[in-house]
Amino acid sequence: MNSFVLLQAAQGGSSLMSILMIVALFVIFYFFMIRPQQKRQKDIQKFRDSLEAGSNVVTAGGIFGVIKEKKDQYFVVEIANGVRIRVAKESIYPSVADANQAGEQQNNK
Repeated sequence: MNSFVLLQAAQGGSSLMSILMIVALFVIFYFFMIRPQQKRQKDIQKFRDSLEAGSNVVTAGGIFGVIKEKKDQYFVVEIANGVRIRVAKESIYPSVADANQAGEQQNNK
């Protein structure tokens, strides 16, 4: 009879430990995967909102250019003299030159 009670107690404890391990894995997954990705997305959105005419950008397709017009849903980007394309806001990223300048400014501070 005692061994039966001990087995039940051991099984109850292991199910509690299993649940705690699963919860711990979700917490770790959140802090190491989901939260940094959300922060990165917010930073990119802030960058896109701060863009104005004359800013150097690169599209998701790797095309470098300069913003000439800013509209609600898209930018007009000049990629060569007289060559302008419309690009969705979601496909604009900071250019390498802008990233290098920002890094230099932070190093100088």
